[in-house]
Amino acid sequence: MTYCLGIKVRGGLVAIADTRITAGTEMYSNKKVSLHEVGKHSLFIMTAGLRSVRDKSITYFNRMTEDQGVTFDYMFEAVNAFGEILRKVAKEDKEMLKSEGYHFNLHSIIGGQMAKDDEHKLFLVFPEGNWIEINEGLRYQIIGNSNYGKPLLNRGLNYETSLEDALKLGFLSFDATQVSATDVDYPIDVIVYQKNSFHLIEHRLEKEEMESISKQWTNLLKDSMNNLNDEWVQSIMDKSLISQES
Repeated sequence: MTYCLGIKVRGGLVAIADTRITAGTEMYSNKKVSLHEVGKHSLFIMTAGLRSVRDKSITYFNRMTEDQGVTFDYMFEAVNAFGEILRKVAKEDKEMLKSEGYHFNLHSIIGGQMAKDDEHKLFLVFPEGNWIEINEGLRYQIIGNSNYGKPLLNRGLNYETSLEDALKLGFLSFDATQVSATDVDYPIDVIVYQKNSFHLIEHRLEKEEMESISKQWTNLLKDSMNNLNDEWVQSIMDKSLISQES
């Protein structure tokens, strides 16, 4: 399993990817997000699925953009190109993987802004190579373990959320997943894109440096629960006492 989160707000994009890789009974750490220079601009690709499919697809994409010098005017063109690569890899490897008991699988989140895009763009790409755009209505997308991180984002995130607060919510969403699932773990790679900057910021966060933030959030949650109006709780407990007395 994995945890990759892409967020789009008016001020830009936030991407967070864990690095836990599970292969049978073995676990190790490796990047799940890659940055790609395309002309004078850049984009990122986050993936969840079979590592062999991911590595081959990213290698083909790098060869296209770096060795062959392919550029894109719009982000959707880059996403279409990556989708074509996925279909190519499927033709090459799908039957072989199936014979070994593996299901061809790679979900991807791609974000950035090309020269002719009117704004920053974020896309979810399916294993078949088709895609949807993550826009103002969708706000975010998680690939991998999405069971624990969604509630916080659904409650706290909207399109007008600042880029800084989107990053905070993104981390807390990861934190909720990391403390609840053994297959998601540090370090995490963070990508931030400020609108119209045409420049991606990449940073890696280690568990040790974020442990105090995680503990602070836990304490804030406890304080919030203690301060929550509990008249309804007392009403229920009073009924319990009345039942015992009678």
